[in-house]
Amino acid sequence: MSRGRLIETTLLILAGVLLAIATVNDVVEQTHVNHRLIADLHTWRVYTGHDYKNVSTEQDLYGHTTRDVVCGNTTPGPPKERIQLCLQMTGPVIDGRRAARGGWYLPPKSEDEPAARYGCFGSATPARYCGKDAASATENPEAGTSPETSPEAGQ
Repeated sequence: MSRGRLIETTLLILAGVLLAIATVNDVVEQTHVNHRLIADLHTWRVYTGHDYKNVSTEQDLYGHTTRDVVCGNTTPGPPKERIQLCLQMTGPVIDGRRAARGGWYLPPKSEDEPAARYGCFGSATPARYCGKDAASATENPEAGTSPETSPEAGQ
């Protein structure tokens, strides 16, 4: 075998090993995310006492945290057609559930935008996550800190 062929074969094997490691890493990460989201849905149902199937989850994709938000109607009806209760889930999965550190309410037929949120509780205090102040901080980051970058976000 020539030296060039040996180098080429070695590089191809290394590339294959690198791709295999990356694939395994992605599968393991996705499995953990799925486990966390299932626990989030279960936690929302336990906290609210409602066994609704149309409950939405939202992950923090940009902050690379495990903070997720789960929203669902407070009374039976089509999704987003009633007042919604949103819970902020953090921490590890323990016994199939996660800690709900705070949350807020949303009016019917509204998206989960800071300006629409009201009745905030727990770690989702009004100044950080709810109302017009939070909405203006999200739209104009120079005006203040966003919820993800504020000093209180780690608490």
